[in-house]
Amino acid sequence: MSTEPAIRIRDLRFAWGEGPPLLEIPAFDLAVRERLFLRGPSGSGKSTLLGLIAGVLEPQAGRVEVLGEDMSGLSGSKRDALRADRLGVIFQMFNLVPYLSVVQNVTLPCRFSKARREAVEGGPVAEARRLLARLGLTDEKLLARPVTELSVGQQQRVAVARALIGGPKIVIADEPTSALDADARDRFIELLNEEAARSGAALLFVSHDASLASHFDRSVDLSEINRTRAVA
Repeated sequence: MSTEPAIRIRDLRFAWGEGPPLLEIPAFDLAVRERLFLRGPSGSGKSTLLGLIAGVLEPQAGRVEVLGEDMSGLSGSKRDALRADRLGVIFQMFNLVPYLSVVQNVTLPCRFSKARREAVEGGPVAEARRLLARLGLTDEKLLARPVTELSVGQQQRVAVARALIGGPKIVIADEPTSALDADARDRFIELLNEEAARSGAALLFVSHDASLASHFDRSVDLSEINRTRAVA
């Protein structure tokens, strides 16, 4: 197993425009295959940190290394390629494509990434159906519908299946249980952990709900690693 962390952050500083610093993180690591719970209240900068890790945002100072690559040192196209091939992101607002069916949304990463397309056994559609079934979505009529016809909770599970398909090396989950009731939430996290372990992915799970921490290898409060107390 590689000793190089999946995510390595050093001397990170980020602010919106001319505003005060939102994030000042001297050091933060996510180990390969680690399942880490990052907690913090709304407005504390959790989603901003995920944007920096994914290369959607750039820091004013410091380094964000993802799978050995300095995200700020990559061109926009190389950041896009790394994100498509090696990151599975569960967005807080889902970011599903409204005119595509459930299965088409899940297989979307395989259309943009040859690496993820070739990683699935039996083809993307079969793998999409397997993941959706694990998440409790098995009705054939439902799978063929546009995602806009699904409930919020069902859409959230589609977003999770899309992030997991093709075995990305890092799965980033931004408040992925917000639309689930307590009973469904714990089972959902178990499945997410199992699927991440199956593909050998590191999992960074972000939530304001501290009660979820027991499901993970390690729990970190953003305030423990962030020097600033600025509010987004």
